[in-house]
Amino acid sequence: MNISLTGRGLELTDTIKDHMRSSIDALKKYNMDIISANAVASSQHKKGKEHFNVEFVLNLPQKHTIVISQNDGDLHAAIDIALERAEKALRRLHDKEVDHHKTGLNEIKSEDVDVKEVAAELEDEIVPVELDLYKPREVEDVLNDLKESGKMFDIFIDNEDKTRVLYKRNDGKFGLY
Repeated sequence: MNISLTGRGLELTDTIKDHMRSSIDALKKYNMDIISANAVASSQHKKGKEHFNVEFVLNLPQKHTIVISQNDGDLHAAIDIALERAEKALRRLHDKEVDHHKTGLNEIKSEDVDVKEVAAELEDEIVPVELDLYKPREVEDVLNDLKESGKMFDIFIDNEDKTRVLYKRNDGKFGLY
């Protein structure tokens, strides 16, 4: 990896250069084969205060160039924040390559898969259940059954051939729909 350190409007001291180099070296852990890394530190005076701008330009093979620019009143803080943002960008690219592996058509064709067996496995199995719903019942009988069973509701047909629901309310009483 080629590393280029540049200072615009300020002189880069050895400690700042070492800090920038170690920051860029920390980006190697993502195994993204960084071709070159350019770090540019500049100083600006606005309203009597000095502001620092740090810009990292990372060139990756077969990918876009990553450009991170960070402003701060402290040069070391600007370098650290720019490093965090560069790590985040590289982590996203790395995760996208590792987690989103696409299977090609040739790999799919090489697998022997019986489509009929897979379709049969995916079908939902329907088990018929006989309901006691069809014979008319009295509300009192359903109420007694509901109190004895621990169910929250019961669906039944009353003597007038209407489908009814008897349910237990939150206040302990019963409701009829």
